[in-house]
This record gives sequence, structure tokens and C-alpha cells, in this order.
Amino acid sequence: MRREDLHMFFGLKWNPFKKDLPVDGMVTTPKISKFCWKVENLVLDGGFALITGGHGLGKSIALRILEDRLSNLREVQIGTLLRPQSGLSDFYREMGHHFGLDLNITNRWKSFKELRRKWQHHLESTLFHPVLLVDEAQEMPPAVLSELRFLSAEKFDSKSIITVIFSGDERLLDKFRCQDLQPLGSRISTRLVLEPSPREDLIAMLKGCLDKAGAPSLMASEVIDSLSDHAAGNPRIMMNMASELLMEAFKKEEKTIDEKIFFETFEQTSSSNQKKPNRKRRISNGQ
Repeated sequence: MRREDLHMFFGLKWNPFKKDLPVDGMVTTPKISKFCWKVENLVLDGGFALITGGHGLGKSIALRILEDRLSNLREVQIGTLLRPQSGLSDFYREMGHHFGLDLNITNRWKSFKELRRKWQHHLESTLFHPVLLVDEAQEMPPAVLSELRFLSAEKFDSKSIITVIFSGDERLLDKFRCQDLQPLGSRISTRLVLEPSPREDLIAMLKGCLDKAGAPSLMASEVIDSLSDHAAGNPRIMMNMASELLMEAFKKEEKTIDEKIFFETFEQTSSSNQKKPNRKRRISNGQ
């Protein structure tokens, strides 16, 4: 099955339930919009911002929306750390790649100075601080996190020459509580804390995604209500369930996802899950 076949059958611009949803198809909540506005202002001053929350609550979505907003600002230079788990040497290699420098990692002091000089020159010529986005920041070694703090500081820490946005789960917060990283944690001035979404917000998110994809009538209102009730406040769970329903409707050549498809899809899933323990039990009994 080709993606184009699915889109054509339902009249979709894109699949509204997939992770690779274009930014235009994402629903921006007031909370995320406010955070993005704060970071846009932070780019003028420099400093640290943080997106945090449990798995599936929308950290990566918020980061993608933020990146899109920042990229629309003229002359803002954005780097995205692709390998947060790197040690100091690879960290400097990647910083050199993002900011156009051939850094000598055997001379860390020289690399430190060259990277700071590059950021300061950009700031002086554009008045915008360079931006570094770090997803899965809980994977960063403490030594690299501390290095970022020293790299960013200017004039006895009265100024910052870069804007860093961390995104990570509760493990990142635990790191910032450790004695060695408390100085960095205390410098985070802007925060977006994502929590389980109320039922009403999940319904609005699902309807908004369907509307942006060009198929507001694709899913019956009863199904939207049921999905929001079964998602446990987690947008990722809701979208994964909705994606299953879309595929089931496509297989059955049904243009609308109704309650019948909902019950048939998840009754099958429930039945297959109930059979698995029985098979394990027979194996363990030697049967």
C-alpha cells in the first residue's frame, strides 16, 4: 500500500495521526504558543529554556513547532544537537559542524575560544543569539552539560552568548538536582512543563488535526469521544489508536471511521492480547 493511496481514498492532505506530521498539520496549544513567544524573546538575551514531560505528552511536537517559529526570524542561526549522548570530543565536533568551524578537538581550549568567538561575532552582527536545540537531553553526560554552561557565559556570567533549549523527560530534572549541575538548572529561565491532557484538550487536538488534514468528517464524534476517554491523557496513545482505526477503515474501504470500526478494531486487539498469556502458560508447563 502506498501512502498516496491512503491519502487519496480519504481525501487527506497527509495522515493526521503519524509522527512525521508536517508542522502545518500540528495543533498548537495556548501553552505551547506562550512558551514559543517567550523563547523568541529569549533569543534577544540568550540563556537556557526547558521542555519537560513524560513520554508521549508532546515534547518533540513542541520542539518542532518552536524550531519552525525560530526559523522564521531573520538571521537566527539554529543548530540541533543530533547525538546528545556524545562525550566532550564528539560534542565539539558536532558544534563545529553546526556552526561552520573546523575545531581541533585535541586542543579543547582553542576549540572553546573559537566557538565562543563565532557566537559573539554572530550576536554583534545580527543582535540575535545563536540557538542550540537539544532533544532527549536527559542522555547528555554531566560533563557536556557543564561545558555548555561555561561556553555560554560572558562577563562573569552576567551575559549569555547563546540560547539553549533542552527537551527531556524526568531524568533530566533529576540531573539538574544533582550538586554538580545545580548551577545549570538554576539558570533555566523559561520552562514548558507538559502534563497529561484533559479530555477536552484531547478532543480539540484530534478535531484540529483532522481539520488541518482536510477531512473534518473522517471520524464520527462518538469515536473521537471514545479515543479521548481511552488515551489516559496521553496524545501519543490517542494518535496511535486513531492510526489503527484509519488503517482498518482503509482495509474495509469505509470512508468514515464509526463506532462499528472502533469496536471491531479494538475487540480484535483485546482478543489477541488475551491469547498470548495462554500460549506462554502452555510452553512453561511443557505442553
